[in-house]
Amino acid sequence: MDVFELLHQWPFGATDWLVIGLGIALAYIVFGIAGFGTALVAGPILILFMPLSKIVPLLVLLDFVAAFGNLLPSRRDVARPELLRLLPCMAVGCTLGVIFLLNLHSDVLLLLMGLFISAYAIYSLWVKTRPTQLSVAWAVPMGTVGGMFGALFGSGGFLYAIYLNSRLPKEAARATQSALISCSTVVRLSLFAVAGVYAELPLLVLALCLLPAMAVGLWIGRRLTMRLSREAFVRLVTWLVLASGIALIGRYLST
Repeated sequence: MDVFELLHQWPFGATDWLVIGLGIALAYIVFGIAGFGTALVAGPILILFMPLSKIVPLLVLLDFVAAFGNLLPSRRDVARPELLRLLPCMAVGCTLGVIFLLNLHSDVLLLLMGLFISAYAIYSLWVKTRPTQLSVAWAVPMGTVGGMFGALFGSGGFLYAIYLNSRLPKEAARATQSALISCSTVVRLSLFAVAGVYAELPLLVLALCLLPAMAVGLWIGRRLTMRLSREAFVRLVTWLVLASGIALIGRYLST
């Protein structure tokens, strides 16, 4: 079976491919700027074409490539003590998230994803005062819930960011977050592989076809960080994410 035969197993027309490619590119523009958030942006777009149980493993494959690209230039700034506190909790959370993802009904996942990304957007837009110094004890809930959200919805990075930004300088927090997300993608990739998700060749071929859109998004995102205010851009995207979350909840209620 060649590549074209595998792609024919996805019922996408030319317009569908264009929308999917633009969604992936936009998601990785955000990733290039903020270091996380691909599923928050791409999820509401991709869910129009495929179930969430396929979207998350697909984005994990792409995140695996993108996260290591972000980590390599900044690996010397990684705060190892914080990384080692979060990693075991993240692994437990990822395991729970994969179990839920592969066993919950798709309609329930649709509602949960809508609620999740709406709650995240509301938090980002309206909570102005962030904790200045979280206790190390917060590594347990932040790491566990972040890992679970990462496996279940494809994005738990904002929880790692809240914890790390309260404890570390900006560059160290960003580098440690990149390292943590890199480790998270390895854990999720392994769990999905063990569960047999990647035994479906069409999913792997789809990820391969979307690599150029991912690369373009990362390239644009990294250049925007040098020319525009990161906070202003992320705030704009957060409004878009909130609109997407509300739309998903509305779609669930209308079914």
